[in-house]
Parts: sequence; C-alpha cells; structure tokens
Amino acid sequence: MDVPGSLPAQLYLLGYDSRKERVVTNHRFPYLLRAAALTELLFSGRIADDGGKVRVVNDEGLADPVLDGLLHQIAQSRPRPWKHWIGKDGRATVRAVRDEMETDRWIRVELRQPFLIFNRTHVRVRDPRVVKRLSALLGGALTGPMSRVGEREAALVALAAAGEIGTVLPRAKRRAYKQRIADLTERSGPTAPALRKVIQQLHAASAAASSGGG
Repeated sequence: MDVPGSLPAQLYLLGYDSRKERVVTNHRFPYLLRAAALTELLFSGRIADDGGKVRVVNDEGLADPVLDGLLHQIAQSRPRPWKHWIGKDGRATVRAVRDEMETDRWIRVELRQPFLIFNRTHVRVRDPRVVKRLSALLGGALTGPMSRVGEREAALVALAAAGEIGTVLPRAKRRAYKQRIADLTERSGPTAPALRKVIQQLHAASAAASSGGG
C-alpha cells in the first residue's frame, strides 16, 4: 500500500487517532512538522548543518510547496540555528501540509459548526490502512534489526519521539525504547535533537507559568 513520500505528510498522518477518527493536533504539532520539513531538505541535499546553523547548499526547488517555501525562507535569511527554523511559522506549515494532503486526497477536512463565530475543522484520513502501514514502518524501526533501518525510518522515529506523538509513541513506549530511540536519533541528523530542545523549553515554560499562577 502506498504512503505519502514526505516526512511532514507521514508524521501528519501518524497524528491520526482512530478512536476519535480525526487527526489530533496540539501545541507541539507545528514544531514537529517544521522539523520534518527541515529533515526532508537536509536529506535532499538542499541544506546542511554549518556549526549548528542551517546553510543552503542547493536552492533548486523540489516541486513541493511546503518544502520549497521553507527553502526559500531559509535562503533569504542569514544563517540561523535549527531551533530558530523549527520555531518559525509553524502554524502556517501545518495548514500548508494539510492543504497539500487534502489536494492529494490522503485526508478529508470537515468544517464543524460552520455558522458559529469560532469554526472548528476535523481532519479525517480517507483510508486508515495508510496510518496502519506507517505505524508498522515505525514499529519495525523500533524493534527490527538496526542494520535494516534506513535514514528516513530512523528520522520518522526520532521526530515522532521528540515531538511526543502520543498516538504512536506514548510516554510509556518512549521510555521502554529510550536507548533505541537515542540510537536512531543519532542517525537522523540535527533536527530531532533540536526539536527535542524546543519541546523541552515549551514544557519548562508551561511548568513555570503554572507554578507562578499558583
């Protein structure tokens, strides 16, 4: 069975909750998709790590609106750390990934309560078997022989763990496979560690706000 080719699309689908029958997004999701897009650009040879900063080495487009938009954004800027690009314009990236996947008919976007001031959209996966296939790929990378895990599968696990996608890698599972996740993260490039730091900062800020409000 075919699955989307890009990491942002794959991780978007891995956010699908089969019980709720919709893709569950949260405050971490925009950072996750930005990190996934950066990883794609890294794997395609468009960008590289230069002393902890992102550097464009090839500005040729990839015929992907999400990736090309990010590449253009990086090319127009001075060199900045990975964390900067992970934290920038994340919500716009989520919408762009969603719109592209809707156009390609991987998902269906449903508008709920359309006559109220605050509309809500639910995203349903057209064929849940695609999500099961992606989950199987992730599971194979976690439990199968390390020699058979490619860089894309390693990145899929590393990003899903750093982004704390509870639908496929809940906390208990991340703890159980902590060393394997660390080994896969080493093979996936600088984006997953940068994403993990961003998420840790979010948790710290939230904890500080909670204690201050008490």
